[in-house]
Amino acid sequence: MRTIQIGTRGSALALAQTEMVKSALKKAVPGVAIEVRTIRTAGDILSDAPLDAIGGKGVFVKDIERQLLEGRIDMAVHSLKDMQATLPEGLTISAYLERIDPRDMLFSKDGHTLKTLNSGARVGTSSMRRRCQLKALRQDLAIVDLRGNVPTRLGKVGKDLDAVIVAAAGAIRLGLPLGVAIDPEMMVPSPGQGVIAVQSRCEDSEIGELLKMLDHAETRICAETERNFLATLGQDCYLPAGALSVRRGGKISIEGMLASNDETLIERMSLMGDSPEVGSLLALHLMEKIHRGYAS
Repeated sequence: MRTIQIGTRGSALALAQTEMVKSALKKAVPGVAIEVRTIRTAGDILSDAPLDAIGGKGVFVKDIERQLLEGRIDMAVHSLKDMQATLPEGLTISAYLERIDPRDMLFSKDGHTLKTLNSGARVGTSSMRRRCQLKALRQDLAIVDLRGNVPTRLGKVGKDLDAVIVAAAGAIRLGLPLGVAIDPEMMVPSPGQGVIAVQSRCEDSEIGELLKMLDHAETRICAETERNFLATLGQDCYLPAGALSVRRGGKISIEGMLASNDETLIERMSLMGDSPEVGSLLALHLMEKIHRGYAS
């Protein structure tokens, strides 16, 4: 087999996730030769701009996908929550690694929960989804837009900010001291949060077959349910949206939230179904509820 070229962002988290994929490949195929190529994305270059102002989902992915399509790399490692619901023609997600904690996590100097934060506390996040749910939970908090890699954001705690919210999975994979996990009943996570996705070219059957050995079936079902939810919304990150699915007794249960662009309306709902298409159905129901809310 040829030397495999893996493309990834250069952040500490992206490299840690890529190392996980590399180790899994070497375990599956001992002696396989692998090289890692770091690629700067638009999201890395425009690191100070709000995500919703520079394109939302895709800003950490598109430049890597372009190199994959051009054949300059053989596979790409992404945080699934950064990926658009519709993939470029010619690319596929060949493996979903087993999901770890999908929840959001609150980091503060004194170990606060969302309920115990002082009134007026400054909370940092770059996510529209988190921001509108925070507003619904605690209107007395000051929400501050915050970009940067996970260590940079956490470094603001106790200095510029009273608290910061990041994905629990990022802190876990970096081996950082953990904060307080936020129950999905309070804050619905981003679709795909906690999942590492490995992308390849549809035509590259050799790489596709190799990546099948890394694919986690349970995670794939839940990930595809959440991606169907996003695809049906049709606007990826331009609407504040969250979704989390789990398998229960052979059924798929999915909890979702959707807010209006102006963040004045927020709706939540859960559904259970037999296939990942239940994610699409949930999105349709939530869009209808938002529409009715405006009409009233």
